[in-house]
Amino acid sequence: MTATLEPTTSVVGTAPSRRRVPSTLRHGLSLARRGIVKTIHSPEALIDVTLQPVIFLLLFVYVFGGAIAGNSSAYLHFALPGVLLQTVVFASAGTGVGLAEDLKTGIFDRFRSLPISRAAPLLGAIGADLVRYLTAGVIMLVFGFALGYRTVASPLAVLAAFGLVLAFAFALCWVFTALAMVVREPRSVQGLSATIMLPLTFASSVFVPTATMPGWLQGFVAINPVSRSADAVRALLDGAPAGGAAAISLLTSAVVVVIFAPLAVALYRRRT
Repeated sequence: MTATLEPTTSVVGTAPSRRRVPSTLRHGLSLARRGIVKTIHSPEALIDVTLQPVIFLLLFVYVFGGAIAGNSSAYLHFALPGVLLQTVVFASAGTGVGLAEDLKTGIFDRFRSLPISRAAPLLGAIGADLVRYLTAGVIMLVFGFALGYRTVASPLAVLAAFGLVLAFAFALCWVFTALAMVVREPRSVQGLSATIMLPLTFASSVFVPTATMPGWLQGFVAINPVSRSADAVRALLDGAPAGGAAAISLLTSAVVVVIFAPLAVALYRRRT
């Protein structure tokens, strides 16, 4: 009596097709959603993107405006584009601090035990912070309009200004991400970030015209990427030509990403 064997190739052959191929983008978006929810339920993080921009603008316009420009209204028109950039740039430093805190609490060890892409937690953290940057920028601009700021720029120019700000902040967040992978304490990351950002933002054209500075300082301000980005954003919001400054700002952002993104990823893989 001959035994008949049923073919099993159909079962074996169809098994792989039923599996879902891991997607770094999908996992990163899921973790970015986690980061956004975490921010919404964290009063400290909400203050960082809602109240802090308002305080910055009020202080600089009404404390320094009269001394610098003669009246607060004139200084508001000059300062708002620069303070918009400064607010988002400062928020980008929070990317490194948040990653350092997550690394210290061990949450990345839990992520590593999950069947997700290894790069997804890093991409998710940066994606959530991009939403924070955008929120801070929108709040800053809306509050500026409430204080009396007006622009003749087209909606497309305003969107281009926001795009430059977000591109610059995105580039800087990779710098602070790399820093968080090297420095283990969140407070140390925060302190070093401030040490980097304070000279870049205050020794720039964000708050005052470059011509009012000493000659030796003007040389640094001229090559400071924050100055070029602030000049481009100011020109776009004023409805003026911004081609040269915008091109330099985008080129600077691209160079920073090309250098620090691979470095941050390599350090992240070594750390986790």
